[in-house]
Parts: sequence; structure tokens; C-alpha cells
Amino acid sequence: MNKEALIVKTTPLAQSRIALEIEISSETCKTHINETINSISRSAKIPGFRLGKIPKQVLIQRIGITQLHASALEKIIDKSWNEALKIKSIEPLSEPELVDGFETLLKRFNPEESLKITLQTDIAPELKLKKTKGLIIEISKSKFDPKSVDEALEQSRNQFANIIPVSNRPAKLGDIAVVSFKGKYKDTNLEIEGGSSESMDLELEKNKMIPGFVEGIVGMKIEDTKTLQLKFPEDYSHEESRGKDAIFEIHLKDLKEKELPELNDDFAKQSRNKESLKELRADIEKQLKENFATTQKDIKNEALIDALAKELEAEIPKSMIDLEVRNNIEQTAQRFAQQGMDIKSTFTPELIKSLAESTRPQAEKNVQRNLALKALSEKENITVDKEEVDLKMKDYEEAISKSSKQIDTQKLADVIHNDLLKEKLIIWLEENSEVKEKKSKMTKTSNTSKSAK
Repeated sequence: MNKEALIVKTTPLAQSRIALEIEISSETCKTHINETINSISRSAKIPGFRLGKIPKQVLIQRIGITQLHASALEKIIDKSWNEALKIKSIEPLSEPELVDGFETLLKRFNPEESLKITLQTDIAPELKLKKTKGLIIEISKSKFDPKSVDEALEQSRNQFANIIPVSNRPAKLGDIAVVSFKGKYKDTNLEIEGGSSESMDLELEKNKMIPGFVEGIVGMKIEDTKTLQLKFPEDYSHEESRGKDAIFEIHLKDLKEKELPELNDDFAKQSRNKESLKELRADIEKQLKENFATTQKDIKNEALIDALAKELEAEIPKSMIDLEVRNNIEQTAQRFAQQGMDIKSTFTPELIKSLAESTRPQAEKNVQRNLALKALSEKENITVDKEEVDLKMKDYEEAISKSSKQIDTQKLADVIHNDLLKEKLIIWLEENSEVKEKKSKMTKTSNTSKSAK
């Protein structure tokens, strides 16, 4: 299609959207109709005519003028759209939306007249930062808790515990109860989805199940049955169950307890191949302190990016947020698949819709943050050289050569580029921002509380 065959006018819209008003000449419309007829003629089979030799009027009568116009119109719109983008040098972020719809356009389509169509699409937003330097962030000061070392040791003891059967006493907190149970809603008497099990090993720890479930099992003996009247929390993950009263019939089938190993040098060798308990404790403390330092750094980095994002002025298109939502759902599905779950049966249309709604606020925040970093990179001319990426790629050469899977090195290079750029941007922000310790709210003391002399 020649550029002369199109007249294109653009109109900016809200939320970084643009309308392209396109006028297509009558000659162009007729050309597309003839091309459509010729294309159909080459494959159409009509008794009494040879393939490709069907007269034009016979073919039109056979397929109908409306269907012919519809086929031609689809091609006209597609080619006009692509040509208009080139003429105006526009890079769309979304598929075009035909204003008024295809059916309305088809009804008024007359190849004897020029055709006017309006298509809308999202485009990259204009980015502006109110300021980049002098940002002030406040972070709560945290200290490493030595008690976390003891907690980590206890967790390790639990991992190496011996599980032994119990038969001479009732269940207590800390035990492992083998239970069968069936739950139903009190008001409707309907069974609770996912609220039943023929046999489940349940560690009797508080907050393992809904309030009252674990506590109800404590005190039961093997082969005891019990009816529990419980209530789902208002913030329960399964929306249908929130705040509802429920009845659970529970049968204690078996009972076990953990026999924890002693904290000594032998345990140090068994758990982490350390020579002594002292060495094990030191190793755990070192790792926890490193994790703590990383977490604190991440908190500061996130606060810096959040502060920058507040300075961004941009109309973010809906398609960018939709893409972020879709990526989040796909990543969730991949994690589930890695855990052996059946994605097709698990990710129902209802679940996908629910995930899309629940993750949209975070998706909007992520897009805002990413655009703010992009704006900072452009404004302060912070970039990553190809040599920097190539140097980092060398760290992965051995892993790539040993991998049994085909690795897309270009995608890997893009990820490395983005990580290096983000790292540079955060360093720049840290150097050009002020980080303060968040003051805790103190209760004001009355002047009259002074002790009398």
C-alpha cells in the first residue's frame, strides 16, 4: 500500500494512549476486494467450473457480498494499520482497538467511497521525574537477634529428629497426629471444598490450621473421635469460607512424637559435618548475620526505589500493567509446576481471574518502580557497556557448557544487563539521597509527673 493511499491523523489520549484516524482511498479498497476475490477463486470449488476459472459474479453470488467485504476489510484494516505506524513512526504497546467495532464498520463499508477508520493503541508513556537528588528515606533500625541462632539450632534438631510411635498417653502440642477429618459448613450442611482427608500427618503446633483445630486434637487418644465447632477467620485464603461457622468430625488414627537429638559435637557432625557444637553455632551465626545484612540492604534499596517512584510523573497505560499481571500469573504457574502440581486442572479461569485481581495493585507498583528507574537512567545518563555484560557472562560459561538444556544466551545477556543497570542506579540513588533512621513514636510525658522535691 502506497503512503499516498493513506491519510493519517493522530490524536493523543489519556493514559498514554493514541488514536490513529486513517482515511483509505476508494481505489485501495477496490484493489483489496479484487485481491480477495482472486484469492478465494484459486481455492474455491463450484460444480461446473474448473479450479481458478470461476467467473467473478458467480463467485460473489456463491459466497455473498457481505462475506466478501468482511474478508477484504480485515486485510484493509491490517495493512492500513501497519502502514500508518510506519508513516507516523509509532511503536504500539498493545493490539489496535477498532473504534465503533468491526460489525458497524462493515455495515457502512462502500468500496465506491473512501474508508475512514479510527484505531487506538497504547504507547510508551512520557517519563518525567520531579527530582532525582536529595530524596529522603526513613528506615527502621534493626539489630541482629542472637536468639535466632538458638531458633535455627532447634529447627535443625527437628529435621534430624527420630519419629517414634505413642500409645500410652493423649495427644499434646509438639506431637504428630495422624487424623482423618471431614468438614462442613454449619449453615448449609454442605461439605467444605478441601476440608476433608482420609489420612493426614499433622504437627500439633498452634496456627497450623484454622483456630481451634489443633487445640481440639490435643487431649484426644488414639481411635477417639471428636466434633469441633469452629469458625474460619475473616481473612482466610479461601474466599468462600471467610467468617463462616464450620463443623469438623475428627478421628485420631495414630500418634507419634519427635525424639530430638542432643545438642552436642556428634549432632554438629551429623547435621553440617562440623567438628564441634561450637563450630556449628559459629557457622550458623555467620550465615544468619549474612542473611540479615542482605535483608537490611534489600529493605534500604526498596525504600530508595519507592521514594524515586513517588517522584515519577507519567500516565501509565493499562496494557503495561496487564502484561505485568500476566507475567506474575505465569511465574506462579511455573512455581506450581516445579512442585509437581497439575497446572491445567489447578489454574481454572476462576483462579486466574482471582489472581489477576489480587496481584494488580502490586503489578501497578512494579510498573511504576521500573519506569522510575528507566527515567533515572535516561535523565542521569546511567548506562551499562557491552564489555561489562560480556565480563559478567564469563561467570556463567561453565554452567552453560555443562547444562543439558538449551540456554538462550541473548536472554541471559539481557537479564545480566538489566541487573547491572539496576545495581548502578541503586548505587547512584544511595550516593545522592539521605537515609535517616525512622524514629519510634514516644509517649509524651506530662510535666506534672516530675517527682516532688
